[in-house]
Amino acid sequence: EWALRMNPSSGNLHPTEGYIVAPQIKGLDLTPGLYHYAPKEHGLERRAEFPAEPLAKLMAPFPADAFLFGLTSVHWREAWKYGERAFRYCNHDVGHAIGTVRIAAATLGWNVVLLDGLDQNTVALLLGTNRTEDFQDAEPEHPDCLAVIWPPGDVKGETSDVKCEEGKEIPLFLDSRVVRDVVERGWHGRANRLSGEHGVKWEIIDAVAAASWKASSEYHSVAASVPGTVHGSPTTSHGPSAGQIIRQRRSAVAFDGKTAITASTFFHMLERVMPCADQELLTRPVPWDCWPYDPAIHLMLFVHRVEGLTPGLYVLVRDRRKLPFIQQSMNPAINWVPAPGCPEGLPVYWLLEGDARQLAVQVSCRQDIAGDSAFSFGMLAEFEGGLRERGAWWYPRLFWESGLLGQVLYLEAEA
Repeated sequence: EWALRMNPSSGNLHPTEGYIVAPQIKGLDLTPGLYHYAPKEHGLERRAEFPAEPLAKLMAPFPADAFLFGLTSVHWREAWKYGERAFRYCNHDVGHAIGTVRIAAATLGWNVVLLDGLDQNTVALLLGTNRTEDFQDAEPEHPDCLAVIWPPGDVKGETSDVKCEEGKEIPLFLDSRVVRDVVERGWHGRANRLSGEHGVKWEIIDAVAAASWKASSEYHSVAASVPGTVHGSPTTSHGPSAGQIIRQRRSAVAFDGKTAITASTFFHMLERVMPCADQELLTRPVPWDCWPYDPAIHLMLFVHRVEGLTPGLYVLVRDRRKLPFIQQSMNPAINWVPAPGCPEGLPVYWLLEGDARQLAVQVSCRQDIAGDSAFSFGMLAEFEGGLRERGAWWYPRLFWESGLLGQVLYLEAEA
């Protein structure tokens, strides 16, 4: 027997580590501090005790009973098997984990938003990954991101050194000065060593991790939505519960090459990955209400067996406002034909007719499932423009968004 995890991971290697920063919360018998999630025990390990007063000050701009959630990556967990590709795979898994957390929180009626205005040095400081003495004999952890999670309730209007205008805004950053006060004492434990020996050191992973380090902070806020509202497509009372779908989700290893799906099922699945980017962030559908950016990833769809659709290559533009840009980026000889039967507002276009099974297998690392499935897809990233505009720190976030998108379709396929 072995434990199975509910979030997907490349090679089932699970390089992602999870943490929570818990202030004093009424009804929760937990010392304020930093806790590491231990998946085998399904429990929390206390990593540090944080003084209650500075921690309360840090959390003051957020809604009542909010706490912080953090993710880190152990690159070695992927590198021993996949070499330099490990950096990309680890960041895909960060995206999977962001989706896992947001969807799990939604089942409780809770809200989540990524605090991506933070610089990575502050993330490392709060999660303790910069404490080299605690990682002396172990593989280092790379600090990835922090999010804030809060249950239904009114948004507070408390003030601190970080302004929160009359409870109408939720900051996407933390006060780094207060973080330094929070973490100055109370640490426990050391990291485990994973491997007895490291035959190859993949220095390029360290180089790209340093090159894409987010050293800047952006002091953005988002408008709070109606308290306690969880947004998304209407649900029905029939069929399995969200919890059942989440727990039984497994990665597919084979398809029969015969079974088809209906066009309505196909379009419904694609509607789940539309973030409604023209709406205020916290009013977007789950899980896109936690992702504080407009979409930069679109889908190239290899349609094999979808009833009512001609086999071939299709595209889903995940932000209708970007349709002209995506069209200009492709071969001008291609005709963009709206997919027949596609719901209004879903930008799915038919580009090329033909049997795409062999091509799908070829571009999917020669995996037969890409051709034996009802449909498969590749992800098209708005790459160079975003990097030039924002900086190299944007590179990992393209993989986070890809992983988040993949997690949605994993669960939707299971459903």
